[in-house]
Parts: sequence; C-alpha cells; structure tokens
Amino acid sequence: MVDKQLIIDRFTSYVTIDTESDPNSETTPSTAKQWDLANKLVDELKAIGMEEVSIDENAYIMATLPSNVEHYVPTIGFISHFDTSPDFTAANVNPQIIENYNGEDIILNAEENIILSPDYFDDLLLYKGQTLITTDGTTLLGADDKAGICEIISAMEYLIKHPEIKHGKIRVGFTPDEEIGRGAHKFDVEKFAADWAYTMDGSQVGELEFENFNAASAKIKVQGKIVHPGYAKGKMVNSMYYATEFINALPRMETPEHTEGYQGFFHLTSIKGKVEETHLEYIIRDHDKDKFEARKLLMGKIAFDINEKYEKEIFTIDIKDQYYNMKEKVVPVMHIVDIAEEAMKKLEIAPIIKPIRGGTDGSQLSYKGLPCPNIFAGGHNFHGRYEYVPVESMQKAVEVICKIAELTAELKHKN
Repeated sequence: MVDKQLIIDRFTSYVTIDTESDPNSETTPSTAKQWDLANKLVDELKAIGMEEVSIDENAYIMATLPSNVEHYVPTIGFISHFDTSPDFTAANVNPQIIENYNGEDIILNAEENIILSPDYFDDLLLYKGQTLITTDGTTLLGADDKAGICEIISAMEYLIKHPEIKHGKIRVGFTPDEEIGRGAHKFDVEKFAADWAYTMDGSQVGELEFENFNAASAKIKVQGKIVHPGYAKGKMVNSMYYATEFINALPRMETPEHTEGYQGFFHLTSIKGKVEETHLEYIIRDHDKDKFEARKLLMGKIAFDINEKYEKEIFTIDIKDQYYNMKEKVVPVMHIVDIAEEAMKKLEIAPIIKPIRGGTDGSQLSYKGLPCPNIFAGGHNFHGRYEYVPVESMQKAVEVICKIAELTAELKHKN
C-alpha cells in the first residue's frame, strides 16, 4: 500500500493552490491561477519518471507510463481535473488533519461555530478510526478532484517503483474547467491515444459509475419597465414578479433537494434582479433522454405562455446542452466496467454501481470516442465548507488503479 504520509503531503500541496474556475470567462483555462497547479503537476510527473509529459496552450496535461510487458495490451488511461468549483471559495484553503477519527463532531471553525457532524453527515461514521482531511470551515477542500490527481500520480509512482507489477501502456490526463462543464471540450482524444480510460472523480469508496445525467443550462432574461412608483399604474412592469411566476410554474418537487437516484430536476442556480430586468440561471438534469428533452421544452413553454398571457415580450430564454449520458457509449464495451469491478473485488472493496447525479469529463469524452467510466476518489460533501476526504480512501483508490492496470495486462487480446 502506498505510504499514508506521502498521500497527505501530496494532496495538501495541491489543495493549498487556488484553482477555482469561472463560468463567465471565455478563456481556457477559465482562470489564470489554474496554471499554478498545472505547471506543478507537469514538474511532478517528470520527477517521478513519467514519459511524454506535455502541457498544451489550454493547460491540458498528458503523460505516459510505458508498458513493461512484451505482449500486446490495450492502452488505458486515468483522468482527473485540477480546477475547483466556483460554488464556494477555494482561496487560502487550510486543510485540517484529523487522525484516528472518533465518530464525534469535528469543530472546523470555533470562531464561526462551523461543525462537521455525523448527526447531519452520517457518512462520517464509515470512517471511525481513520485519518480525515477536512477544511477549516471557510473554504471548500478541493478533493473534487485533486484527490483524483493525487491518486493517479501516486499510483504511477508506485508502479514505476514496483516493476514486478505487470501492466501495459498507461496514459494519464489532467484537465482544467471540468467544474464549469468544459473539461473535455479541448481534450485531444486522438493525442491521448487510449483504448479506454477512467476518471477518478467519484465519492465514496467503491463507487463505480457508467451512467450520468444528460445536462443543459438555461439563461432566462425577464424584461420589465421602470417608472416612478408614484405614477406607475398601468405603466410599470416589475420583472421580478414575472420571474417569480416563472419559478413557481416549474414543478416544485423536481429540484435537487427533493430528488434522488434516476430522478431528474430543475435547479435554479442564480437570480439577479431589479424592476427593469431580472436574470435567472438554471441547470436541467435527467438520466432519461426523452425526459431531458421534455424538461427543456417545458421551460420554453412556460416562458411562451407567460408572454402570451400578458401580451408582452417579457421572457427570452437560451438553453444549451452541456453533456449527455455516457451509458450509451459504455454499454457496448462493458468489459471496461467489469475490469474495474473485478479490481475492487480482488481488493475486498464492495463495488457500488449506481448512476452519477452529475457529470464528469468522462461523459463528454465517451462521446468523443474515449469510453470513460468513473471511479471513486474518496471525498465527500463536495463544493462546500463541509468537504472532507479519508486518507485511507485515497490509498484504496491508488490500489484500484494499480490493480486495473495489472488485470488489463492479463487480458487475452489480439492485436
């Protein structure tokens, strides 16, 4: 097993670098600070002995671990992203190390009374006796997906130091801007040249996923008209009231906090308004393609109906697809999921095969010709101040990567 302190040191060196992405930026990467970690990763890949290490003009990183067997083995890849979510600040991350967790409340920040409690986050109780890395309550942690990067680099280093473990050619890739849905947009699948890959971007130990949401974003502009309120009768159009009517017209129980499993949702992520103009931003999610299309049509119909009702052009709506369910592309090559499942079982890890209630770079990469299921990275409570990751979970992820490489080398393939 890879050394625990090595994992802690490597991971904390990553999360203390702010790599928050920006959905309003048009550049790639969307924030210049992502280069800080990207350049560090390039140096580290070279230092551990990886070959063909490259970083392109958009900060996409690739590297190779050559095969150490003579027979033909499919080339596999492992991919993670180095940006963090704009949902919560990643500036000045101060990771806390909780050794031998006792199952009780963890005080993240006494001054602000921020507590990570198993009474609310009951998954914590799975990790009694283990070493947890948490936030200090003022930032997110960044285990999504710096844990994945840590695991991939640690696995490659372990394989290099243990040539007795036989494996084929392995490619690794690290991407920017996954958290804003653009992580795979400029990923060069042809250059990566793998037969298939795995993203290390899941949560709990054992997660193995090859289904994800179909996803779209919706930007809605609500046009009003400002008039002095003392003389506004019959003249003022308060855009915020019409925005509220639109919000209330959507199914109230089809939101993230009321759905699970395969249930889709509408999620209002931002509202900014004044009398004259209000802007709503939504994300639309559903595993079922027909239901996904129906959700988009419903939003358009509500906007149209309100315009018709008041005989005014109040609403304009712009809906854009972001990514699709990778299941369609992975099912024809299910052996790649089977290998990951077997690897976990051989390591006495119970596979948890379930749909992702989100997306990964793998969903887009699968549609670009690189089938790419998702494997656990170990973190919990992503995108917020209560994020944490057990070090032992990261160690197990390293073992899974190595075991997948070993099992792939044992496959009987014809060149």
